[in-house]
Amino acid sequence: MPYVLTILKVTEDEVHRNPHLQFRNPWFDLTEHAQERMAKQVRLTTSEKAQIAAAQSVLLGWVRMDVDRFTSYGRSPPGEADCWLLAFGQVRPAVVVTDDLGMHELVKDFPGIKVWHGYELLAKLRTAKVVDDVLVRDIYQALEANGDLTRTWREAKHKVFMKIFGSGPRD
Repeated sequence: MPYVLTILKVTEDEVHRNPHLQFRNPWFDLTEHAQERMAKQVRLTTSEKAQIAAAQSVLLGWVRMDVDRFTSYGRSPPGEADCWLLAFGQVRPAVVVTDDLGMHELVKDFPGIKVWHGYELLAKLRTAKVVDDVLVRDIYQALEANGDLTRTWREAKHKVFMKIFGSGPRD
């Protein structure tokens, strides 16, 4: 199945509203990336917008019913933008790529929504020969340098990308 990588407007808006995200991702508004986002914009029908709004409401309500569940283990509860993205993934259907563990926890109750961690997307891109081992190493180095290497990426480094990084330290 062919995929198209798209950064949805809700994500772009979130980056532009959040100085921390802007600082962590200074490349986000470089001309080539902004032009690429513009070229891949998703247009929704009125019906899709209504379906997404309804699904988003259900997802937000689900989170609010058990906020403690979504804040345990260092997670943050999925917010409006997160639930909109998951609802989009349910309506279109699309794969939502996120390292937000709260979002991964939420979709456990909604199996119709497909979510990947960022490293899973990277592994698929590598398998499709869209990225090579050098770029995978560069991405890991950048994540480490920025302090953005999540637990899931650290675990994947020596399992998913074992051919690149080896089996890693023995515990």
